[in-house]
Amino acid sequence: MDEAEQFLKNNPDVRYVDVLNFDLCGIMRGKRIHASQLKKVYSGDILMPGTGQLLDVTGDSCDPDGRGFSDGDPDSVVTPIPGSLVAVPWKGPEYAQVLTTFYEEDGAEMADDPRHVLRGVLKQVEARGLKPVVACELEFFLIEPDAERSGPPVCARMPKSGQRPAEGQVYSMAQLDDYEDFLRDVAEACATQRVPAGPATTEFAAGQFEINLGHVDDAILACDHSALLQRIIRGVALNHGAEATFMAKPHAEGNGSGLHIHCSILDRDGNNVFDNGGDEGTDALRHAIGGMLDTMAESMAFCAPNVNSYRRFVPDAFVALAPTWSYNNRSTALRIPGGSHEARRFEHRIAGADANPYLVMSVMLAGVLHGLENRIEPPVPTQGDAKVMDDSIPRTWQAGLDTLENATVIPSYLGDTYCRRYRLVKQGELEKFYSVVTDREYEWYLISR
Repeated sequence: MDEAEQFLKNNPDVRYVDVLNFDLCGIMRGKRIHASQLKKVYSGDILMPGTGQLLDVTGDSCDPDGRGFSDGDPDSVVTPIPGSLVAVPWKGPEYAQVLTTFYEEDGAEMADDPRHVLRGVLKQVEARGLKPVVACELEFFLIEPDAERSGPPVCARMPKSGQRPAEGQVYSMAQLDDYEDFLRDVAEACATQRVPAGPATTEFAAGQFEINLGHVDDAILACDHSALLQRIIRGVALNHGAEATFMAKPHAEGNGSGLHIHCSILDRDGNNVFDNGGDEGTDALRHAIGGMLDTMAESMAFCAPNVNSYRRFVPDAFVALAPTWSYNNRSTALRIPGGSHEARRFEHRIAGADANPYLVMSVMLAGVLHGLENRIEPPVPTQGDAKVMDDSIPRTWQAGLDTLENATVIPSYLGDTYCRRYRLVKQGELEKFYSVVTDREYEWYLISR
């Protein structure tokens, strides 16, 4: 309550507060309240249906496990995350926002909230005396607004030159200069909202960017940063006459967008358990890699959550086509970056930018635990371009969901119930997707002989 009172005192122009949460699909949902009601959020008097955490990407409920229609859509308590009450600079001085999570009325964690799913995995990590230090990297495209949403997206014009980027210019300083007003406003919004944004670069595809986030020793906070960065980028882009998309593969040609996570792990004394003073790292590093590779197939339903996600997996696009790992090689699913051995870590590169960061972090850390607990040795690290495709990980949305249905390891860490409900929501979304007759079907089959 003190946080709310002090914020309103320091920001007297605030009239509206967005009460935010992130659902299964990583979509931001919530309520907009008048500033005079903010204290009700902090006293636990704001309620929302907890089943809103189990909606598909279109906002529909498929009543998974009888959660939604069958149980009467009960309310849960919306609880603010300390320190997340901030101004929203791209909307003006009248707006603020607070990030929340769900609890049941008896004080129990609401099991369908992705934040609590990750919290459950972290409790298992912490029980071993370990603490992940993590950071996310997000890729995205800037596109022209399209009210009709007809056809493929068109790259947004570069603000200063007025030209559309015809091709990617990775690490181009000239293009960064062209977008500098947008990038400056993103950086300033991140500073206001205490999101530790780091370097910004242009990527390989036309109109594509990446923004890195700083490492923190709180995996849930790192996911908050990732989710809030998406909101910042979307909001600032609109102010600059563009839209930002985190769709995994918005263009048929070229690269897609990924969500990459860097992770080292500290022991109780603050030592990096992956660092042995050498370049190769410790047994713990190898076992963590082995566990993540062993669970990668079961993780795909979370890392590639829709039909478009699987279009990203093509050769020569710096995305892994098989469960592989390497030292300083971006073509593999798991990469050990170069640099100081004190910062020895791995980079998890399999997830798309369309994935829910809390759930990707959950399956990644579940894989790490699986490897450490069972001392799983990985295969020999890949040398050169790892573009060999095999059948050890799912290649389609349905295959990913089928693999999750038969999974044994990932559900043992995330919980059978949540994995089942997630799969049911996404299976319903898939079936709804395929219920639409596409233009290509008319083109190919309407009058075929």
